[in-house]
Amino acid sequence: MDELDGWLPAHGGAHLRSGAEMSRRFARYPGAISHGLELAEASAFPLRLARPALPQQKVPEGHTPMSWLRYLVWEAVPSKYPRLDDDGHRRIERELDVIEEKDFPGYFLIVHGIVAEARRRGILCQGRGSAAASAVCYLLGITAVDPILYRLPFERFLATTRTEEPDIDVDFDSDRREEIIQWVYREYGRERAAQVANVIQYRPKNAVRDMARALGHSPGQQDAWSRQVDGWGTGLEPVEGHDIPENVLAYAGELLKAPRHLGIHSGGMVLTARPVGEVVPVEHARMEDRTVIQWDKDDSAFMGLVKFDLLGLGMLAALQHCFDLIWENTGEEWRLETIPKEEPAVYDMLCRADSIGVFQVESRAQIGLLPRLQPRAFYDLAIQIALIRPGPIQGGAVHPFVRRKMAKDRIDEENRERARRGEEPVEFPIPYPHSDLEPILKRTLGIPIFQEQLIQMATAIGDCTADEADLLRRAMGSKRGLEKIEKVRDKLYAGMKRRGLIGDAADRIYAQIQAFSNFGFAESHSLSFALLVYASSWVKLHYPAAFLAGLLRSQPMGFYSASTLTADARRHGVEVRRPDLHASGAMETLEPLDDTATNGPTGREDCLDDPQPPTLRFDRGATDESATHRRDGRSAVRLGLSGIRGIGVPMAEKIVAERDANGPYRDLNDLVRRTDATAAQLEALATAGAFDCLGLERREAIWLAGAAADDRSRFLPGTTVAVQPPLFADQTSYERLSADLWATGVSTDDHPMAHFREALRARGVLTAADLQRHEVGRRIEVAGLVTHRQRPATAAGITFVNLEDESGLVNIICSAGVWNRYRRVARESPALIIRGILERSAEGVVNILADGFEDLRTGLTHRSRDFR
Repeated sequence: MDELDGWLPAHGGAHLRSGAEMSRRFARYPGAISHGLELAEASAFPLRLARPALPQQKVPEGHTPMSWLRYLVWEAVPSKYPRLDDDGHRRIERELDVIEEKDFPGYFLIVHGIVAEARRRGILCQGRGSAAASAVCYLLGITAVDPILYRLPFERFLATTRTEEPDIDVDFDSDRREEIIQWVYREYGRERAAQVANVIQYRPKNAVRDMARALGHSPGQQDAWSRQVDGWGTGLEPVEGHDIPENVLAYAGELLKAPRHLGIHSGGMVLTARPVGEVVPVEHARMEDRTVIQWDKDDSAFMGLVKFDLLGLGMLAALQHCFDLIWENTGEEWRLETIPKEEPAVYDMLCRADSIGVFQVESRAQIGLLPRLQPRAFYDLAIQIALIRPGPIQGGAVHPFVRRKMAKDRIDEENRERARRGEEPVEFPIPYPHSDLEPILKRTLGIPIFQEQLIQMATAIGDCTADEADLLRRAMGSKRGLEKIEKVRDKLYAGMKRRGLIGDAADRIYAQIQAFSNFGFAESHSLSFALLVYASSWVKLHYPAAFLAGLLRSQPMGFYSASTLTADARRHGVEVRRPDLHASGAMETLEPLDDTATNGPTGREDCLDDPQPPTLRFDRGATDESATHRRDGRSAVRLGLSGIRGIGVPMAEKIVAERDANGPYRDLNDLVRRTDATAAQLEALATAGAFDCLGLERREAIWLAGAAADDRSRFLPGTTVAVQPPLFADQTSYERLSADLWATGVSTDDHPMAHFREALRARGVLTAADLQRHEVGRRIEVAGLVTHRQRPATAAGITFVNLEDESGLVNIICSAGVWNRYRRVARESPALIIRGILERSAEGVVNILADGFEDLRTGLTHRSRDFR
């Protein structure tokens, strides 16, 4: 506040006044207020009258936008639907009629043009969300899910009651999304295109920091206090024994969820026929060649500005890197659409919860669900994704669905045996809350899991109109979803009562609909994401080296750090090698295991069969044959130079380009003269072991780095003076590990816990691998590096902690009481020894119910991902 003193007004009169205050001020002028109001009312006009149209689309001569859209759609039918029946034909025609009635053809043509340009450039992209429920989007190549096959309701995407354009979200390879954004600017003109703003709200940490600053506290004190609150809770939760002043906490509490600053929406762009600056203020973004409007998505929607969501997805970038590496090292060319479908080994891998790095199913909760749900088909993956969301969790869908699916799998297996014996199959009865819900809930065994199902339930048994169903659609996942759902409560209950659903049965259905106000997935969205779950699982199984390299190239992304991803790959037999000045590329690469290794695939040839054999029920006792499916078995992963601290992509590319153009580097001085590397960069390269190829040990290279950094190309060669390094002792394995983690964050051949294992074993501490064999119900101790701390809103105050040791991961469940007792240690220690009761389900899912925490000092740099 002291810094702002000179900028503040001299008095407190600059504020909006109430009607009563204005009446008192103008009491001497009778009629001034009333006449002023009449003038204001006469001068006012609805802002929405300034709604701009979409840019006019260029279509071939003789076509209107709608006729051209129809032509593109029907032209794609023979290839997409070679055996289209009458129902499918009527559905496509109905979708086109709705689009024409709503006058939306331009919107679809714009998105089609953007996606077509991405494919022309070889950029992986895929539409998702409710757009996957549209056969028109599928035929235009915007989405990859067949909505007719899965009977997805078009009304979830574009209801006849909607007046605004539909919302089509398209994911692009995150490394190349900027290419598409800049193409849109060039194609439609910078004055007619801009990105949408995003209002960033105050969170606990920045609220405390800003209030401390406003009250005159030092920057160091601001940071210290901000670290004493959880960053992502709904309220201020300072740690026990905090020293944050009461006035800072009080003011920070008032700031929570208030606007803090404007950012750029993750991918939203608006396009207009006339300059967008005539409708809304536009400013230059901090990012080069980007302009942004000063409204957020809600304000833009109110004004009728049409938003196009061009989103970046890290997994698409990682998969593209994988496909490139596979082609370079095995000669096999793959695309998302050519990957063999429904391979049993892929589902076996997921049933074993071997999903670290796999899109959407690598989290703690998903890994715990995979062995219980046991996905055996593509649709199971869509359900797997959707179940671990607030809506199904709070609606009580998870456990009942798992039980019914396991029972159905047993019946299906029995029926296969009966069929072989020529006997009649056994029926699997599914209990439905009401017979009218059978067509809606049949595919999910009588339990609502997806948004569409809850909306269809409301219309089928709750007598909701199309407008009210659209209200429910908007409510699910919105900021005020619960309030919107409450508006149709009475009508829902009245409709259920007419069908004999009263009391607990009606309350249960309403509670399920209500739970989705906290967010649940649409079926179309889940199916779109399931494609990437299967693709990333397939690559992980068959090309684990390429999969690791692709993930490391795309960091940061996903649930796990580069260190955890690397440790998992090593457990799968992948050899990982340190950065090397002469062998490494700028990014991670694959290289032959030895000089005699040749390119070409390894592993089983039946992996490429199409179609694959039928997927039977998972046998947990069967031998794990994942290693036999590996097709990049002749390759090792070489870490890139850009991953070394302080190097970055531009410098790494410069080092590699100079090496490729003019040959290997002779020594550190030669490297400096050719690339202008700094002393800090030389020391980081030396710490990472990148100079081993020059015959230099790490300590020796660090010693020489200072003098070499002074040997610039502008000086005469050989004029710098270097002192001969002394004879250094060899680094211990712990020192090499520490150096690797400091320089790259990754250890290629070691794990911190291995250095403490002897002492921990003497104390009786178990490893992650030991937990699969140890007696359940016993109080045990485990130890490891903390990878995650989580407290989901659906967990009733329970905190989940993940530990990693040299053999795997351990899931810890901590009650609110235990967490509060050990809060400082449990929250702040990078490595922990945890005491608790061992739980292991029949499916092999292991948890530790914690009752004690102890700090484990490793002396190594390590950061966990907390409360995100």
